[in-house]
Amino acid sequence: MSAGAAVVDLRRYACPLTWVKTRIALERVGEGDRIEVWLAAGEAVESVPRSAAHDGHRVLGVEPLREDPAGFRVLIEKGAPAPGELA
Repeated sequence: MSAGAAVVDLRRYACPLTWVKTRIALERVGEGDRIEVWLAAGEAVESVPRSAAHDGHRVLGVEPLREDPAGFRVLIEKGAPAPGELA
């Protein structure tokens, strides 16, 4: 699913830190680039994709993590900054 995306392993973190760290990772890549976020099952799997979409990014997929049956992989493509937001 990643197709060259940077992997950000956040399985040891809980909400809201998972979104904070995901947002920092998105700030470090260019528009149109992708990151693959690894999350533990639970609230983060719902809130990180929802927050990413709300901030204008594309959530390309959410699937179980082969490497960890209790984890999930979320693929996010960075969108353009909202008007008035710093790039």
